[in-house]
This record gives sequence, C-alpha cells and structure tokens, in this order.
Amino acid sequence: MATLEKPQDNQPAFVLHTYAYRETSLIVETLTQHFGRIALIAKGARRPRSAVRGLLMAFQPLTLSWFGKRELRTLKNAEWQGGQLPLAGPALMCGFYLNELILKLLPRDDPHPQLFLQYQQTLKELAEGAPQAVALRRFEKRLMQELGYALLLEQEAVNARAIDPDTTYFYDVERGPTRQASAQNSVQLRGKTLLDLAHDDYSDPATLTQAKQLMRSLISHQLGSENLQTRQLLKDLQEL
Repeated sequence: MATLEKPQDNQPAFVLHTYAYRETSLIVETLTQHFGRIALIAKGARRPRSAVRGLLMAFQPLTLSWFGKRELRTLKNAEWQGGQLPLAGPALMCGFYLNELILKLLPRDDPHPQLFLQYQQTLKELAEGAPQAVALRRFEKRLMQELGYALLLEQEAVNARAIDPDTTYFYDVERGPTRQASAQNSVQLRGKTLLDLAHDDYSDPATLTQAKQLMRSLISHQLGSENLQTRQLLKDLQEL
C-alpha cells in the first residue's frame, strides 16, 4: 500500500513526458536531481488559467514542489529556472530520444544525481550546436553506468589483460571484450575504440561509428523486447 511521505519543496527537475488525466489534470513524468524519476499529478493543469499550464514543458529546468503518496505524488508548485536554450530540429529529436531512454530504462524512485547532471549538460550541448552523436554517446555511457552496467573498456573480459589498441575485439554484452566472438550479439570493434570510449574521446570518426554500434547493442539488450520509437525517427533525420 502506498504511504505518505515528507513533502518536498523546490527540487531541481525536468519534465520527461505528460499525458492527460481525467478531465482537467495531467500526469507528469519527471527526472529530479535528488529523487530520480517520479510521477506527479498536476491537478487542473489543463485548465486555461492554470498557473502551471505553461511551465510543464520538456527540456526546461524547473523546481518542483510536491506532497502525497509514493507512487503518484501531487504537484504543489512549479517554477521555471531559465538558462536553457530551446532545442530545435534534429537536436529536439535527440532530446526526445534521451527522455524515452530514461522513461524506459530508469526505475522510478531511484536517485541518480550524476545522471541528472549529465542530462542537463547534454541538453545544453545539444542546444548550443555541439556534435549530436558525441553528446548522445556520452549520455548513453553514463546511463549504462547508472543502471549498474559499467562498460569494461580497458581490459579483456577473460584474463584481465590490458586492451591492445591494435587488436580487434568482440564485445559481448554479458561479459565485455574478448578476442573471439562468444555470442551472436557481440559487436566487433577496435581496441583503440575501447580505449577512446574509456576516455570519452570521440575525435576519431571510426571510434564514433563503432561507439554507436556498441551502445545500440547494449541498450537493445537492456530494453529486451521493447523498441525505441525515437530511434527510427532519428535515423530518418540523420545517421547518429
């Protein structure tokens, strides 16, 4: 049974998704800095004169106050913090991709303050015109770490031998890099790519291409039978 919890005031947050609830309200899926992903009911938010109607927008930094039960708290107040440029065009689709990843992979009520900061930084980079593929790969890598799947990038899975940049490896999503393909879903990539990923260095075009293949495989493994709707939309816009 859901239990009442301590009310929270002025918590840093971003809106991930909203959908209609009853006649005049919204369910608001949010990513908060200190409480992780939580769902809030915004009562009366669809009314024309609602004080929060124009605030509950994705990709804008907010502070939120709420009270109530753990599964579905009640939004008390929302305030816009500013400082974030709007996303447009392909960058906007990248933002929706980030939100869908979080909604499908991050459990509710599981705090991830570092992921929140990485999300905030990624939105900033996208809005300022930074290379979108690089920004997405960095976020995906952080997300995997926060989910408890830290990538093995600097040593081989079988014998812990240091990765050789000139050797070809096969990355098994269950084990890490090996010198021989051990599973059908293993991804072939250079040792240099693994080391570049370990240092968040995407300056080599081959690294960026192989990093996309690796992250796609890892995310698909985490999703299981689910699909990402935004991935196909992104593919239609550009190769990321």
